[in-house]
Amino acid sequence: MRKLVFVVSLVIGFAGLAQNDAKAEALLNEVSNKIKTYKNISLDFKYELNNLSENINQETRGDVVIEGDKYKLNILGITRIYDGETLYTISPEDEEVTISSENTEEEGTVTPSKMLSFYEEGYIFKMDIIQNVKGRKIQYVKLSPIDTNSEIKHILLGIDATTKHIYNLIENGKNGTKTTLTVNSFKTDEPISKTLFTFDESKYSDYFINKID
Repeated sequence: MRKLVFVVSLVIGFAGLAQNDAKAEALLNEVSNKIKTYKNISLDFKYELNNLSENINQETRGDVVIEGDKYKLNILGITRIYDGETLYTISPEDEEVTISSENTEEEGTVTPSKMLSFYEEGYIFKMDIIQNVKGRKIQYVKLSPIDTNSEIKHILLGIDATTKHIYNLIENGKNGTKTTLTVNSFKTDEPISKTLFTFDESKYSDYFINKID
C-alpha cells in the first residue's frame, strides 16, 4: 500500500523541479501548470508489480479523486479518505477503520496532498525516448534519485505530447522490482458530492475503529 500511494501520487503533478535538463524541466512545468488549473481530478488506473527473480507478477485496478489536499483512493479493496486533516483507511475485509493524521514522514510515501512539492529536490531528470502508443505520442522523462541509498533505480514518466497529461509511470527498483501505473481514464472538473471526502462513522458501526494519535 505504501508503494502504491507513492506511485499514484506521482501521476498527478509536479512543482519545484530540479535544474537539470532544460527541455525536461519545461515539459514538466507545462504539465504542472495545467494540473493546477483543474478544480478536481478523477483517475482510473491499472497498477502492475513485477519481479522476475522473485516470481512476482501482480496486476490490479483502482481509482482516485483529488481536490486540493483532499482525496479518496480505492485500491485492493481498501478505501483511503483524506479530508485535509485526517486520514481514514477503511478495510471491509478486516472490518476495521484506521483513523490518523496523514503520515508525511514515512519513508517512501508520497501522498496526493504532496503532489505539487515532491520534485522540489532529490531527483535528476532528463528527456528520454518517444513512443507511439495506440496513435498517441508519448514523451518519456527519466528521473534518477540523487540519494545513492535510494531503493529506486530510476523512474520513467510518460507524458501525452498532445494533452500534456500523464499516460503512465514506470518505477524500476534496485532489487529488480518494476512497478507500472497506466492511466486508463483522466477526467477533470467533474461534479462531485460535497460529502465525498467526509467520513461517516455511522456507516461503520460494526467495524473496529482504530484511532492512532
